Amino acid sequence: MFQEEIKSRARLGNACYHSVQNLLSSRLLSKNLKIKIYRTIILSVVLYGCETWSLTLREERKLRMFEKMVLRRIFGPRRDDVKGEWRRLHKEELNDLYSSHNNVRVIKWRRMRCAGHVTRMGEERRCIGSW
Repeated sequence: MFQEEIKSRARLGNACYHSVQNLLSSRLLSKNLKIKIYRTIILSVVLYGCETWSLTLREERKLRMFEKMVLRRIFGPRRDDVKGEWRRLHKEELNDLYSSHNNVRVIKWRRMRCAGHVTRMGEERRCIGSW
């Protein structure tokens, strides 16, 4: 059940990404504004309801790959100093440029926060949902 929800969220996030793709590759917008667009529009669509997800390693890898794809679009290619050719940014370079936590870490943090809320609920309250 959760896998279908994650796939659905990934598809919706991909559609969202393609709808703002021109903005993310535009030279008229600053990198900070592009990151804000990513966080507020794309990431919020992808991570909606992630507090109840149970991620497999494969799903975590797919979410990380999606994030790297978007960040590569935002930061663009780099010119290699040695060869003088344009190349994609490596994972380490993306991590240096994007100082925020990756989306898998955000999911785990949100799950822990939600679990904390549930544990602090009184016995008289019932938890509604898939818990």
